[in-house]
Order: sequence, then structure tokens, then C-alpha cells
Amino acid sequence: MARNLVFIRHSQTQPEPGVATREWQLTAEGHRRCIPLAAQLAAFNLDRIVTSTERKAIETGQLAAHKLGIPWWAADGLYEHKRETAPYFHTINEFQEAIHALLTRPAERVFGEETAGQARARFTKAVRGVMQSNPHENIGIVTHGTVLSLFVSPLTGEEIFTFWQSLGMPAIVAFLHPSMELLAQVNEIF
Repeated sequence: MARNLVFIRHSQTQPEPGVATREWQLTAEGHRRCIPLAAQLAAFNLDRIVTSTERKAIETGQLAAHKLGIPWWAADGLYEHKRETAPYFHTINEFQEAIHALLTRPAERVFGEETAGQARARFTKAVRGVMQSNPHENIGIVTHGTVLSLFVSPLTGEEIFTFWQSLGMPAIVAFLHPSMELLAQVNEIF
């Protein structure tokens, strides 16, 4: 049976110095953006939405699923590049430089607790698990910009940092009828 796999980057958040990024919430604008997001997602006939365990992804997934009238749940392994110990970046330039280094030096632990390669492997395993647990359903996965870029860029051939920069909040990346072989390519490329 053909099915769709749709990745959704969470909606707009409110960065808070001193608060772990996994606890950041959506802004009022982020909540508002989930309405047109749900309208766009309707075209993919999703059966359910699975989110990362981070608050901003859960809020995005809940709002979209409610609007679509479909179930949702949070799953392990879909969270952002693990960076609990990373400093708060006070400027967008500092943050972008750190992300660029992470994405272009995937075997090195540039900042945080995992390398880009480790984050990609963990995320890929979680995506496969979601797909295998729901073999006949169209699935939406709400996740985060860095791991989404690590996963999708090798499949599309787009330069990874450019892809990361292109993602809005929220953003949709759809694979129509992907095979497990396509998903397996991510770990083979890296």
C-alpha cells in the first residue's frame, strides 16, 4: 500500500536563556501558524502525527492533529541534536556558526552531547521505528531543524547548511510513497 511520510519542523518558538531548548514553547504567532500548517497537511491525508518529546514539537503536533481530527503521540528518538550543555547563543550569527560547524563536521562533537552523525543515526532509527509500527498509514512527524536537515539533505542532494537555512517555522518536507530502502540510504551515505 502506498503511503506518505511528511516531516514537519515545529512552529515558531520563544527562545529563553537559562531554559533548556526542549522546554521552549511556541509563541502566539507560532500557535497561529499551526492553522495554515494543518490546512497544508490536509493534502497528504495523514492518519496520525508523531512528535518528538520536546515541548515545541508536541505543541505543534497537538494543534495540527486537533485541526485535522487525527490522533497524535510523542515518540522517543525524534528530538533535536542533543545539546543540553551547549551555551545559549546570544546572536543569530553565533548560533548559525555553531550549526554550520556541526553540520559540516559530522564526525566531531562540535557542541552538545552528540555528533551530527550520532544525531542522524538516532533520528533515522526512530523514523524507521515509526514507519514500521504504522505500515499502512500516512504519517506526519513533527521534529526539529538540525535533525531534519541531517536526515533529508543526503536524500535530496541539497547542501546541508543551505537546506537547514531554508527551513521555516513551521516547515513541511514530504516524501510521497517512500520505500524503506530510500530511508536506509541515510546511514549508508554518512
